[in-house]
Amino acid sequence: MRNMTLEHIAQACGGIYTGDSTKMQTEITGAVTDSRKVEKGCLFIPIKGARVDAHDFIPEVIEKGAAAVLSEKELIGCTVPYIRVTSSEQALKDIAEYYRSQLTIPIIGITGSVGKTSTKEMIASVLSRKYTVLKTEGNFNNEIGLPLTLLRIREEHEAAVVEMGISDFGEMHRLAKMAKPDVCVITNIGICHLENLKTRDGILQAKSEIFDYLEPNGRIVLNGEDDKLSTIKEVSGVRPVFYGFLQEGEDPCVRKEIYADEIQNLGLKGVKVQIHTPKGAMQVHIPIPGEHNVCNAMAAAAVGLCLGMDLSEIKEGIDHAKTIGGRSNLMEIGELLVIDDCYNANPVSMRASLDVLSYGLGRTIAVLGDMGELGENEDHLHYGVGAYAAGKQIDTIFCAGTRSLQMAKGARESGAKRVFYYETREEMTSQLLKYLKDGDTVLVKASHFMEYPKVVEAIKETYGSGTRREAPPAIL
Repeated sequence: MRNMTLEHIAQACGGIYTGDSTKMQTEITGAVTDSRKVEKGCLFIPIKGARVDAHDFIPEVIEKGAAAVLSEKELIGCTVPYIRVTSSEQALKDIAEYYRSQLTIPIIGITGSVGKTSTKEMIASVLSRKYTVLKTEGNFNNEIGLPLTLLRIREEHEAAVVEMGISDFGEMHRLAKMAKPDVCVITNIGICHLENLKTRDGILQAKSEIFDYLEPNGRIVLNGEDDKLSTIKEVSGVRPVFYGFLQEGEDPCVRKEIYADEIQNLGLKGVKVQIHTPKGAMQVHIPIPGEHNVCNAMAAAAVGLCLGMDLSEIKEGIDHAKTIGGRSNLMEIGELLVIDDCYNANPVSMRASLDVLSYGLGRTIAVLGDMGELGENEDHLHYGVGAYAAGKQIDTIFCAGTRSLQMAKGARESGAKRVFYYETREEMTSQLLKYLKDGDTVLVKASHFMEYPKVVEAIKETYGSGTRREAPPAIL
């Protein structure tokens, strides 16, 4: 890691170097907060959690070959250099910000209420046709995950695509200060995190903090279909690049530089679409189900153009895009087709996933759970998702969780014939496994805290061929 000597690291985070002075010029090979990921020559940054204080693992990481450690405490008899700091978490951010200042590769920062991860994957797929790309892995998109992602960038990387997630004001400002994105992408302004941000205007304000540290000569890519984002005319002299769908009589040269038409929904086989750009049009096949992925593809095309790619490279990247586990991931389990979309959930993504499920063959079964951080309107929003599921003619709906009682009621009162509600995920899973049979298409989706990946694992472990008997209807 260029210029990442212990001396420079101490200066970057305002820490006090303690140890052999001859090792101050030691250059670290990486930085981690997880003691299990320590490798020889790396820097260990211990974070105090609600239940675990990672300082307790310092002796262990030294044995594994850590070159140095940070510490909020005095370390008596420490056998490697350590840097004393007031806050390890703040030091991590300061170190990442310093390291980012050394880099010359383009950083693409992605935020939005819905679709950050799928858009990140699509953009990374496109850019990888020309560049060696590093991208955010898993849920490393917050004030600990983002700096760790930045610190994974190495000399071989030619571009980085980083996801930036927030739930309150000021967070995006701090994330942008570290990432200093060359290209800012905002997918939409939805109705997530209303507990802190209150309204969609509040969400717009908080997300727009990403512009605070846009690099000079940077670019902005926005979803022109979003009524809030479409109000952004200019940011510090930068005119956004908008993508979307043309309305009748709309001039594409005025607002949407990237637009799509001739959309052919292939159900679970994806979407064919024509994407128009200032460099010409291209026919692409998005191999991921759901028309909402057209917006992701347009965003990726816009970013590719910003980074000097030609249309053939962009088309190849879109045509070969893939999902990741927990994000509309189609899995064949026995004779079942399972749509594993249980990483997280909000009303917009719930509807998009139900749209995908509606194209399934055989019985369509929605296995849904609570959505978090929706504020005072959470009952109404859960009810609305249930009503939407009924309107999509989903055959069977399973719900679990305190909030999902309203979802079940919304489905039942909107005409759904088979709605099963359970207070706990465990009870629901037990009954679901009795209900499944060959040929079913099953969507599994809820907010992360509901731990619905365990539902998918239960299906994997216990499902066999043959018809299963239906569970008795739960009483609402």
